[in-house]
Amino acid sequence: MRPLLLVDGYNVIGAWDVPQRENLSIEEARERLVHLIADYAGYSGEEVVVVFDGHYTGRATRSRAMVHGVEVVFTRHAESADNFIEAQCAAAPRWRQVRVATSDAIEQTVAMGRGATRVSAREFLLLLTQTRTTGRAHMQADKPSRGDIFSRLPPHQREIFDRMRKGLDE
Repeated sequence: MRPLLLVDGYNVIGAWDVPQRENLSIEEARERLVHLIADYAGYSGEEVVVVFDGHYTGRATRSRAMVHGVEVVFTRHAESADNFIEAQCAAAPRWRQVRVATSDAIEQTVAMGRGATRVSAREFLLLLTQTRTTGRAHMQADKPSRGDIFSRLPPHQREIFDRMRKGLDE
């Protein structure tokens, strides 16, 4: 089972300077954050759930959607993202690695008490940026130069086949 990352969406948006600097609406900020997290999830291999508060809305039910491989949850009226995240931490088996991305001190304490590790919102934003940068560089470095199978092999295997082709390993 993949590690689980639970993200308090509005908490991370609140720590992020991009929405204010670019004058993004809350909807645009949510979309951009989910896109960045989906990119991160593709590189990290983690199962990611981004939770947004529906606490102050009239939403009668919780809504869930998969967006680019990331589960996006909007809580229902009278349920905060913190409540949802705490319940998910409690429901996860003890052997499953669970991480919570939030800067809410109480939420961090409760999550750690339930066996999860924590990462602050600012640390998480830095991690998103670093992972995207290193991931792109890694993908460009691994890009095959030709369309054949030989160019897709790791360098040490290419050397073995090249030596065999030249008759040096007889």
